[in-house]
Parts: sequence; C-alpha cells; structure tokens
Amino acid sequence: MVYLCGVGCSCVERGISSGQPAAINQCQFWSAPVPTISSLIRCLVTYPLDLIKTRLQIQGELNKNGGKVPYRGMMATALGITREEGVHRLWQGVHAAFARHMVYSGTRIMTYKALKEKVFKQSSTDEYFPLWKSALCGVSAGALAQYIASPADLVKVQLQMEGRRRLMGFPPRVNGIFDAFNKVWMTGGVRGLWKGSVPNVQRAALVNLGDLTTYDFAKRFILRHTTLPDNHLVHVMASCCAGFVAASMGTPADVIKTRVMNQPLDDRGRGLLYSSSIDCLKKTVHTEGLEALYKGFVPIWMRMAPWSLSFWLTYEEVLRLMGAKSW
Repeated sequence: MVYLCGVGCSCVERGISSGQPAAINQCQFWSAPVPTISSLIRCLVTYPLDLIKTRLQIQGELNKNGGKVPYRGMMATALGITREEGVHRLWQGVHAAFARHMVYSGTRIMTYKALKEKVFKQSSTDEYFPLWKSALCGVSAGALAQYIASPADLVKVQLQMEGRRRLMGFPPRVNGIFDAFNKVWMTGGVRGLWKGSVPNVQRAALVNLGDLTTYDFAKRFILRHTTLPDNHLVHVMASCCAGFVAASMGTPADVIKTRVMNQPLDDRGRGLLYSSSIDCLKKTVHTEGLEALYKGFVPIWMRMAPWSLSFWLTYEEVLRLMGAKSW
C-alpha cells in the first residue's frame, strides 16, 4: 500500500499531470498520510510485542516480592497468553493502537519537519544541523503528537489488560474500544480522557528524542564522515541506532505511563493507586527497586528496532519514489 502511494506520486511527477507545480503539490499532499500508513502497517506486525510489554510492566505492581504471577519473561508471557487466552488475544486492543497512529505518526513527522524548516530555517542545501536544534525538534514533535493522541493510548492500555483481568476472575472492565471511551468519559469527563497524559507525553518526548533526533543526527554523521552515499545501508545503520536509543530513553516513562493508565479509579475518576506520575515513580522504585523502571525493555527494544528500521526504510523509499527530498 505504501509503495503504491509512492509510485502514484512518482508517476504524477514524471508527467501524468501537465505541469511541475501539480507534482509538487501532490508530493506535499502525501507528506501526511505516508508516515501514517507506514506506521499502521508496522503497528499490525509488531503489536503483540506491545501487548507483551504492557503485561510485563504491570506484573508484580507495588509488590516487593514481585507478586505471584504466572508470567515471568517475555517468551513465557507470549506463550501464556496464547495458551490461556488464545492467539488472537495477542492483538487485543490493536484497533485503539490504529486510532492512536492515525493522529500520532503523521503529526510527529510533520511537526518535526516544520520546526526544522520554518522555525530553525534549515534549507535543503544545509548538510549540518546542530544536535541541540534536532533534539528540541524531536522532543517538541513527540510531546505534541502524543498529547493529542493520549486518549487512544489510555484505551489501548485498558484493552490490553482486559484478557488478563478476566483470566484472574475479575469482572470485565470494558467491552471494546467504544465502550472503553464511553466509560472513561462517564467517570472522568474530558479530563479523564487525558489521564496519564503527563507520563505519556514524557515518554513520547524521550522516544522521539531517541528516534527522530538520533536517526537525523546519525544519518548526517555517517554521510559527512564516510564516503557512503545516501542509500539503504546508511538508512539501516541510522535506524538501528535510533531504535536502541529510543528504547533506552523511553522505557522508564513507559512503565510509569502504563501503570497510571491501568490503575483502578474511584467514582470521581481519581486514581486509587497513584495520585500523579511522580507518585507512581516513587512508589515503584520504593517497593520494587530501580530495575522495575526497565520492566518490558526487551520487547520494547525488539519492537522499536524493527519498527524504526522498517519505518525509516519505507519512508525514505517513498520519499524517493515521490521525487521529494530525502529526510
């Protein structure tokens, strides 16, 4: 699908339309849906790792001994879900993840490029872009995009834990994405939809600092200090760096975000376990130790590495097919 979009734009540029301005406009038109479509495809493929990550981050919550849980590691969690809940449960909540990416992915890419080109005035001929500017663009783009998409993330986390709750004998909390949105709205109103948005935005800012900024910096560094052309090898090297840095920087905030979003609420929509992300951080470290902040790191890294690699390779290739400037 992504390649068809790129090929279509490439054909327009080569002459199906009568003039060059139309081709340029067409490329600009596709600058928003291309990263979104690419992210949706990658989300579908890597989603089980996201669900496993969430389960790992919740297990042993606020228990000094880690709690008596049937799942321990990533593989045991995956096999346990498959055996006890069914293979299809590995994709539970994927529609909420799709809703998130419909907003998040296009927004972060477009915001990053807009900040670079409009605010910091980077021209197409500039080979060097200061790291601090790139970092500021990455943090800002990730924070803005995630804040807008935070309600979908909240519902996704609740849906991901629903199978586990029912397996443990708890009554159903939500029955699908629309029921989840409705219950959040009824208990917390508009503010309830953005519950957990603070650690969520913090995580997204750090992840995009690791992903967008690292990819941008690593790619330019490789091109500037080697004789390699701007090709797939450079994209692979830069995206591998981006995936590892993003996972390393984002995991602690991801753990806090998941726990705040998954906690039970009182009748007024207030959390029963944590009053804020700082409170969650303190309680997690106090009861489980610092290592608890990196629960789920392996599936996060395993998800982000191919995610970053496949996203950037696809995105760069589509830009090439469209005749647009490389990232």
